[in-house]
Amino acid sequence: MRKSKPKKRILLPDPKFNDVLVTRFVNDLMVDGKKSIAFRIFYDAIDIVEEKIGKKEEKPALEIWKQALENITPQVEVKSRRVGGATFQVPTEINPMRKRALSVKNMILFSRKRSGRNMAEKLAAEIMAAYKEEGAAYKKKEDIHRMAEANRAFAHFRF
Repeated sequence: MRKSKPKKRILLPDPKFNDVLVTRFVNDLMVDGKKSIAFRIFYDAIDIVEEKIGKKEEKPALEIWKQALENITPQVEVKSRRVGGATFQVPTEINPMRKRALSVKNMILFSRKRSGRNMAEKLAAEIMAAYKEEGAAYKKKEDIHRMAEANRAFAHFRF
């Protein structure tokens, strides 16, 4: 769209935790429109997290999940910018909505790539790894930050 920004859709909070961020996560987790299955996978993963580290940390599993998402959320990214025939990787700040979308997508992507019996276990393992600041999604964030740091000299080309 050239002229106007699209309207933001209002999401309803999820039934168990009454949280909109959970709904957003489940919508990205969903495959082929099977929302009830996506909710079941998410809630099972949260139960596994509660069982494994929730009791030790004395925190609710939803707080652990939110902290894990926070840990894998990138602050800056590089964008290609063409200046005078040369293409530069310019580090830029990320919009808060995009930050959240990137962290959710990375967590789901790397959960799917993990080895495990079912998606709930894989997702729980990725949540626990991200909470401990390790795992593939956390490494991806670190790589993005490292790339931005390496190209800091081109920050004056910001648009």
